[in-house]
Amino acid sequence: MNTNFIIYEIIAGVIIAIGLFVIFYMTKNKAEAIKSQALEESNRLKEDAEREAESKKKEAILEAKEEVHRLRNDLERESRDRRNEVQRLERRLIQREELLDKKSDALEKKEEGLSKKQQEIDDLQVSVEQLYGKQREELQRLSGLTSDEAKQILLEEVNKEIKHEAAIMIKEVEAKAKEEADKRAREIITYSIQRCAADHVAETTVHVVTLPNDEMKGRIIGREGRNIRTLETLTGVDLIIDDTPEAVILSGFDPIRREVARIALEKLIIDGRIHPARIEEMVEKAKKEVENDIKEEGEQATFETGVHGLHSELIKLLGRLKYRTSYGQNVLKHSIEVAYLAGLMASELGMDPTMATRAGLLHDIGKAVDHEVEGPHAIIGSEVAKKYRESSIVVNAIGAHHGDLEFQSLEAVLVQAADAISAARPGARRETLEAYIKRLEKLEEIANTCEGVDKSYAIQAGRELRIMIKPEEVDDAGSVEMARNIAKKIESELEYPGQIKVNVIRETRAIEYAK
Repeated sequence: MNTNFIIYEIIAGVIIAIGLFVIFYMTKNKAEAIKSQALEESNRLKEDAEREAESKKKEAILEAKEEVHRLRNDLERESRDRRNEVQRLERRLIQREELLDKKSDALEKKEEGLSKKQQEIDDLQVSVEQLYGKQREELQRLSGLTSDEAKQILLEEVNKEIKHEAAIMIKEVEAKAKEEADKRAREIITYSIQRCAADHVAETTVHVVTLPNDEMKGRIIGREGRNIRTLETLTGVDLIIDDTPEAVILSGFDPIRREVARIALEKLIIDGRIHPARIEEMVEKAKKEVENDIKEEGEQATFETGVHGLHSELIKLLGRLKYRTSYGQNVLKHSIEVAYLAGLMASELGMDPTMATRAGLLHDIGKAVDHEVEGPHAIIGSEVAKKYRESSIVVNAIGAHHGDLEFQSLEAVLVQAADAISAARPGARRETLEAYIKRLEKLEEIANTCEGVDKSYAIQAGRELRIMIKPEEVDDAGSVEMARNIAKKIESELEYPGQIKVNVIRETRAIEYAK
C-alpha cells in the first residue's frame, strides 16, 4: 500500500512538473512577444520624433532666414534714408556757404561805400565847423554879444519855455489824479463827519462860584484871611474875591485842581461851617469825588468808542482829559471824536477800524500830563502808551499825529487826518481876536508879495485865500505854479488849525462899446 502511494505521489509530482514547465514556456514566449512589440513601438516613436524634430528644425531655420532678410532690408532702407538726409544737409550747407560768401562780398562792398561816405561826412563836418565859426563871428559882430552872453539868453528863454510846459503838464497830471482821488477822499471824510456828532465844552482857566449872599465872602476869607489861605494852600488855586456881587472866582492853570476847589467851596457854602479843619475835610472829599469822576469819564469814553483792554492808568489819564481844553475845545470830547472819525475812515478804506479807533482815542493822552512833564504832548503821549504796553502801531500814531515822528502805518495817517478834521471844523476851536486878525493880515500879505497879483482876500474865517491875478502878466500855467508856491509859503510861515484853501483866479475880460 505504501508502494502504491509513493508511485501515485511520483506520478503527481511528474504531472505538476510538466504543468509548471508548460506554463513557464508559454509565459516566456509571451514575454518575448511583448518585448519585441515594445521594441518595435519604441523604434517607431523614435523615428517619428526624429522626423518631427527635423521638420521643426527646418522651419526654425527658414524663419530665422526670413527674419535676417527682413532686418537686412530694414537696415538697408534706414541706411539709405540716412544717406539721403546727410546728402540733403550737405546740399543745404553748401547753399548756406554760397549765401554767406555772397553776403560777405556785399558787406565788404558796403563797408567800402560807408568808408567813402564817412570820409565825405568828415570833410563836410570840417567845412560846417569852419562855416559855423565864420557865422558865429559874424553874428557876434552884428549883435554885439559874445557867445556866452547869447548862450545865457537862449538858456533863459528855454528855461521859461520848460517851466511853462512843466506847469501845463503838472496841471494836467494833477487834474487827472485829483479827479478820482478828491472825489473818493471827499466822500470818505464827509461820510465820516456826518456819522460823528460830538458836543464840545468850552472851558477857560477860571471858575465862577455863585454865593447865596455877599456876607459869605467874609466867611470864606475868615479871620485874618486864614480860611482863604487854607483853601488856596490845599488846592493850589487862587481865590479872587472882588466887587462882583454874589460870586467868587477860582483861577488856576490846572483844571483838576480848579475842579477840586470848586466842589470843595460849593460843599462848604452848603454846609455853612467854614474853618480850616472843615476846609481840609471838604477838600479831601472833593479830591475823591473828582478821582471817581475821572475814572468814570475814562470808562465811559472807552465804552462809547468800543475800545477794550486799556490799562487802568490809561483810563484814568483819559478821564483827566475832561478837564483839559485846547483853544476852547474839550480834549476828551475831541479824542472821542477823533476815534470815531479814524475808525469810520478805516472802515471806508477797507481796513480794520479797531486799531485806528484805539489810536484815535489815545492820540492826545500826553495832554493829561504835559503840565507835569516837559516836551511835546505827542511825544509824551507815545512814551506813556509805550509804558503801558500799547502796540507799536498805537505808539507811533500818537507820536506822529503832529509830525514829531515818521509815519509807520496807515492808521497813523488816519489819526492825523481825523485830528485835523476834528480841530478844523467850524466852531471846534476859538482863537483870540488879535491872533485871528494877525493871521488874516499875514495871509493877504503873503499873497500880495507875489508878482502879478492884483487883489487878495482872506475869507471864510481865514480858511480860504482868494487871489485875483493880472491876466496879462500871468497865464493859466503860471496861475497853477503861483497857487502851489503861495501854499508852500503859507505852510512855512504861518501856524493855523486845519487847512487853508489857496484859490487863484485868472479872469480875462474883453470890453467893447457899440456906437
